[in-house]
Order: sequence, then C-alpha cells, then structure tokens
Amino acid sequence: MRATSIFLTVLLALTTVASGAYAVATGEHAVVKLTEIDGRTLSTGDGVVTTLVLTTRPESNKAHQVGDRTPVRCLGNPKYRMVTVVQFSKSTSGTVRYLLTKLALSRINSEAKDLKPRYRAKNLTTDPRQDIHVVFDFDGGVASQLGLKESGTFKVFVFGPDGTLRRQWTTVPEAQELDAALQ
Repeated sequence: MRATSIFLTVLLALTTVASGAYAVATGEHAVVKLTEIDGRTLSTGDGVVTTLVLTTRPESNKAHQVGDRTPVRCLGNPKYRMVTVVQFSKSTSGTVRYLLTKLALSRINSEAKDLKPRYRAKNLTTDPRQDIHVVFDFDGGVASQLGLKESGTFKVFVFGPDGTLRRQWTTVPEAQELDAALQ
C-alpha cells in the first residue's frame, strides 16, 4: 500500500511538472535537454555553466546583446557555454523549418569566422563553430521543460553545471549581473 502511495505521489509530481504548472525558480534543479540545429545534444546538467537565451526571430538581436555582455573569460572556455533557443510558431511548415535551418547554419558559420580573431587574440586553437549553440524550438518543448506556459517570450537563464538555476531575467541583463551569475 505504501509503495502505491509513493508511486501516485511521484506520478502526480511528474504530471504537474510536465503540464508546465509552474516555472522553474532560482535555486531549483532543472535539467533541460536540447538538440541543436546541427544535431548535437546538450543538457543544462552536463557539467557546464550554461547561459540559455529564449528568444524569437524578431528579438534575436537581444541574444547578441547577451553574448556581447558575457565576460571574456567565458569565450572559448569549455566550462561555459551560451545556448540560443529560437522559438517559432507551432504551425511552421516542414519546408519552412528546413529553409530556416539551412539559413541559420550558414549564419552560424559566418559568425564563427567573425569569432576567429577573438579566439586568436586569446591564443585559443579550438574551432569557434563548436562553441556556437543554437536550438530551434518549433513545438514549445524548451519552454515547457522550463515550466513556462507560453513560448515566444524573451528570457535569459543561467544554470550551474549541475542544472541548478542560478539566475533569470526577462530583459537583457547588465554585464555585471551576468558576470556575477556566471561566477
């Protein structure tokens, strides 16, 4: 009987989390699983401090601002990463998804070229392309994992290496705030 009670309690808790009944709060553990547009898989609990930016195409410039405000010590450092999650309408067709992905891959490769001088200045020999992480969220899955009822909102999250949410913002954070959260 006790085992049944425990099972039902766990089932209820999982159902509540899956339904997005609450948003993840600072200090909570939330392992968010992500698949990049080029097929690589990531998780907020895989031992890397992760800045996760939820944005839409019209607000993608805000993701660039977050990147620009990220401390130089994080650039090319395998202990840190920034993941940009671009949220789309659920009604985006397969053909449009394919075209958007191809265009994004081209843009990412261009941005990697732009990063090379900064990498050389820091004496980094790694390929900057491997440090650019972009996820397209066509079904609201990432927002759902974060407990957000609606996708399409701009948010910035900083997760510790174990998936604990350190800080979150609904606007682009100031450089000092972001630096403090990444410590």
